[in-house]
Amino acid sequence: MEKTEKQKMLAGELYWAEDPQLAAENKRASHLLRKYNSTTEEQQQQRQQILQELFGKIGQKATVIPPFHCDYGSNIFAGDKLYLNYGCVILDCNTVRIGDNVLCAPYVQIYTAYHPTEPEIRLSGRELAAPIKIGNNVWIGGNAIICPGVTIGDNTTIGAGSVVTKDIPENVIAVGNPCRVIRNLS
Repeated sequence: MEKTEKQKMLAGELYWAEDPQLAAENKRASHLLRKYNSTTEEQQQQRQQILQELFGKIGQKATVIPPFHCDYGSNIFAGDKLYLNYGCVILDCNTVRIGDNVLCAPYVQIYTAYHPTEPEIRLSGRELAAPIKIGNNVWIGGNAIICPGVTIGDNTTIGAGSVVTKDIPENVIAVGNPCRVIRNLS
């Protein structure tokens, strides 16, 4: 049996983002995001209900400050006490697993999606995506970019403006473009 485009997407294989199933799921997320991003701080219960519907999983005491943007939402699995500040973007064309007590400063960008480097394939309209994993007790500074396929270990701090292109171990401070470890915490 041939894989669906969604199955290919989640398996890290080339897929068509314009597939009708994926387009419908993206439209669903866009609708929920429009509702979420138009809520006020007095509508905390409504915000939590929308996040429960949007995310694949979201833990207790999550705070997501609007505006927030994602592709599908259903591929985001977040633990307890998640904090996403203003302008966070998660391109969840593959799974994004976020641990407990993760803090993201304004304009953090988490990208599972990417395009082939070979022009012929890229021009065909097919895309790729690789999963991202962020451990427990992680702090990600403002305007940091987390690239496809990256894992960030527990108890780690990613400095503001960093571009994380490779895995970062646990218990470190890492900064820069490309992001690199500058200090061990253990």
